Amino acid sequence: MTRLGAVFRPQWAPERLRGVARAADDAGLEELWLWEDCFREGGISTAAAALAWTERTRVGVGLLPVPLRNVAITAMEAAALHRMFPGRAVLGVGHGVQHWMGQVGVRAESPLTLLREHLEALRALLRGERLSVEGRYVKLDGVALDWPPEGAVEVLAGATGPRTLRLAGEAADGTILTSATPPDGVRRARRLIDEGRAAAGRGGPHRVVVYLLTATGPDAAARLRADLVAEGLDAVPGLGAAGDAGAVAEAVRRLAEAGADTVVLQPTGDEPDPEGFVRFAAEEVRPLVP
Repeated sequence: MTRLGAVFRPQWAPERLRGVARAADDAGLEELWLWEDCFREGGISTAAAALAWTERTRVGVGLLPVPLRNVAITAMEAAALHRMFPGRAVLGVGHGVQHWMGQVGVRAESPLTLLREHLEALRALLRGERLSVEGRYVKLDGVALDWPPEGAVEVLAGATGPRTLRLAGEAADGTILTSATPPDGVRRARRLIDEGRAAAGRGGPHRVVVYLLTATGPDAAARLRADLVAEGLDAVPGLGAAGDAGAVAEAVRRLAEAGADTVVLQPTGDEPDPEGFVRFAAEEVRPLVP
């Protein structure tokens, strides 16, 4: 079964999160996703609040930029969420937007090396290992969590380029793809992820999460196109969904057939009713998605 979620966009004020999270939980939405976009809202703080305000909905952060975070802090915060809210936190890490990383003085010379080192250390710490590492970026001396998660937890990686997609297959438990990924892009990503998994000798499941830019209502097509134009993506075929629940569900199905395990509906930047959007996802789109 394809999991379905929706995004709480960080362009919305933080105080709106409570109402949206509760609406998602009341409607039975499977996953509510948050972003740690500079310089808007912190991913861990908003995830903790959303988890506390809900009972059933899983809360994902896609993603935490690794240049901003010491891996020990990432592991401590992730472990705390997993212990307080077992089975409901989903965390992804990634390069972050390089321009933003430059603005705060943490842009890495080799983002790929940093992400690899962070992923390997983070997953080891969350397994309860004591770790000493002297990497290019990650340096740990006998570090172990006092309160690691009680069971295995997944760590996802955000990826777009071929090298990062292969790295996600090698070193992460799942991959997050942006809303700039059409169905053919999901297929290409799956192939690259599988190449990385084969090179690392890894088996088992690897979850692929894809954002789907979505608009509904009488002006849906115009709003969707405006967002695509703003992002320079209006010439890419197969992106986004506009219309009623049937049209959105069909777009979700196309992504699932291409290899997505989870599709997260991403509202347009001018979405007028965030609470209504998550109810639309849960109550109208979900029943149409196998």
